[in-house]
Amino acid sequence: MLNFSLSSEQKMLQDLAHDFAEKEIKPVAEYYDQHEEFPWPIVKKAVANGLLSVNVPEEYGGPGMSLLEECILNEELAWACSGIQTSLMLNSLAALPIIIAGTEEQKHKYLGAMAAGTMGAYCVTEPAAGSDVAGIKTYAERKGDKYIINGTKTWITNGPVADIFVVFAKTDREARYRGISAFVVERERGVKTGKPLPKMGQHASQTSEVFFEDVEIPVENRLGREGDGFLIAMKVFDSSRPAVAAAAVGLARRALEEATEYAKTRMAYGKPIAALQGVSFMLADMAMNIEAGRLLARQAAWLLDNGKPNTMEAAYAKAFCADMAMKVTTDAVQVFGGYGYSREYPVEKLMRDAKIYQIYEGTSQVQRHIIARELTRR
Repeated sequence: MLNFSLSSEQKMLQDLAHDFAEKEIKPVAEYYDQHEEFPWPIVKKAVANGLLSVNVPEEYGGPGMSLLEECILNEELAWACSGIQTSLMLNSLAALPIIIAGTEEQKHKYLGAMAAGTMGAYCVTEPAAGSDVAGIKTYAERKGDKYIINGTKTWITNGPVADIFVVFAKTDREARYRGISAFVVERERGVKTGKPLPKMGQHASQTSEVFFEDVEIPVENRLGREGDGFLIAMKVFDSSRPAVAAAAVGLARRALEEATEYAKTRMAYGKPIAALQGVSFMLADMAMNIEAGRLLARQAAWLLDNGKPNTMEAAYAKAFCADMAMKVTTDAVQVFGGYGYSREYPVEKLMRDAKIYQIYEGTSQVQRHIIARELTRR
């Protein structure tokens, strides 16, 4: 029997997350958007409330949330500020390869630290390799019981503040995706990072280049076997894309709420603009698509939580919710008219923040490629 209601525990999580978002994030969202600082005070409060590294299992010091619970959490946090939400939830992304492929020793060493507040970064993208993961050039050369890593990563979220980097590098330059391996690299081993890159939106999330110049790590820092890196990365996407989709839902929901409240009070032609069909239909479409996006994200999460394949459903959710968030925030600006283009109201920030959902964690075009590929395999 289908059941779309949340359990009592999930409802409690939703209430806790919304309360945190309302009281701790929303009041400072404008400050961090304008000043582009990393939200360290929010991170510390999130640790105290069990809202950092939320997918880390309890035996390693984390809350052990399911992917569906992550979706519930991400929606609420992104409702307040998707930039701050991205900064917080990046630790969960960085933890995923360790959860998927780490040894018990690696899990105890790194997951516990991340649950306690040590920041992590997930390093795949390079200047000439974004959507084409197999095209990375960073190389890890084995010499006895150690690897020497050389290369440059870019657009690495939390790069400027991370102390633990999960790095994907070639161990066989000729093997394309079969030559990729994954490693855990501590900053103290010589990792260097650039200044935060200027971005259109999500200013509370810092993104930078990460440089590896003869960075030496022991063999025991490798995740899985040599050549397992691509498969690990694909498994990560199956978990990360529903969570990202849910965050896009939260941002879009905030835009709808702002637009609806404004439309109820803004007068034109002697009546609130919410009474005008041109505006009311926009609001109705926004609400309808937000609801559809939420269901797609939660379905993809439920499938993975229950041990079922979700690659295509994760792509459905990511593509739909990313495009939906962009459309909803653009329409919210339109509802506000000239005021929507002003920083006096939050919808222009929401619109700027929304665009990245169509790009990171696999572009909307890549998601369509995945869906088409999966269709032809059936």
